[in-house]
Amino acid sequence: MAGSGEGRGWLYKIGGGGAVVAVGMFGHHALPLWLAAACLGLGGLAVVFGSCEAMIKSVEGVGKRVGWNPFVAGTMAGLASNVPELVMLGFVLAAAPRVGFIVTCLTLHVGALAFGLYSGFLPRDATGHARLPEPLVKISTDLFAAAAGVFLGTGLVMLMLRTFSAGDHGGEGLGAADLYVLGAALLFVQIVATLELVKRFSSDEKEEAHDGPSGSAGSAADGPPPVAPPSWGTIAGFGAIGLATSVLGGHAVGDFADILVEALDEAGYPEMVGALLLSVFASAGAFAMIVTSHANKMYDVALASAAGQVSQVPFVVLPVALILLAILAQTGVIPTASSGAILPIDLETTSVMLLAFPPMLMLWKAVQDDGQVSWVETAAMICVFGIVIYLLAVHG
Repeated sequence: MAGSGEGRGWLYKIGGGGAVVAVGMFGHHALPLWLAAACLGLGGLAVVFGSCEAMIKSVEGVGKRVGWNPFVAGTMAGLASNVPELVMLGFVLAAAPRVGFIVTCLTLHVGALAFGLYSGFLPRDATGHARLPEPLVKISTDLFAAAAGVFLGTGLVMLMLRTFSAGDHGGEGLGAADLYVLGAALLFVQIVATLELVKRFSSDEKEEAHDGPSGSAGSAADGPPPVAPPSWGTIAGFGAIGLATSVLGGHAVGDFADILVEALDEAGYPEMVGALLLSVFASAGAFAMIVTSHANKMYDVALASAAGQVSQVPFVVLPVALILLAILAQTGVIPTASSGAILPIDLETTSVMLLAFPPMLMLWKAVQDDGQVSWVETAAMICVFGIVIYLLAVHG
């Protein structure tokens, strides 16, 4: 794979970004609020980018050791890049449970738009089509379809519960049992999908058999001669550094986002605007993985990260958030309604669920029909995803 050189840029990003974060954290009493926030935001993003490069090196090493192809390796790296997002969401959920849930769902919309935008940067053939890796066509599309069903079904049930004041909580919201069941079921799907991905598509042979997005970039012919794979100790070291620093970066970006959202709220902006900005910053790890991988011409890794940012929200981030909400409520960290409801059912929480259906349907159709993305499909994805985000932000 490409991108496994000896560059130390990731160390400079972590070190420099960490120093800037320290200035924002420990010098906030002596600095103007906007400057301290800027230090937290910019420094945190730098640390997240550096941590993602470290995780890419770790996953690259594992891929070389066990024979993973770039897409499978990128998917695993994408799973690891969820750490900063989960850290940030954990703080948001503890402080404002309802907003945290909305941010989690909006992250899917932001990720879908990022996938549509990134598809425009993929290498294309003479007909203007970008061929997609087989795992994305055969497994990720199943996840897109499943997520569409989950969001539509759950959103409709929430709507009916609220309309008819039905259920154990009189339509006020979802309780702990509901959150545990939904979270466990969604995590189960991700576990099965990951095992199936590794079992069916981990070999490089299938990727070498066709000329996919990464088939011409990142091959041994375009890079330096093959080198011995890193040791397991080196791989573990990169992974540990990446995960630890991603927590630091995610926390700093979360603090910056909190300050920004409070300022927007005081200025009278709609709640959804602040939640949307929080979702963008929550996705910083995945965006860093996409940008870093694409810059290293690891197109399959970047594409896996972009697709994972969509499919892993409903099956990794959302279930963790739901289970965490139940735990926080049962331990007294967050309040519950008099009926015992934890997650309120209202216009915002219902709309982010129901309006996640069109993006999932669009992604399933664009990828599954022929395993390629045309310019028309790219334009349609950007249009549909952009309109949904706009409507949620302005009228949600």
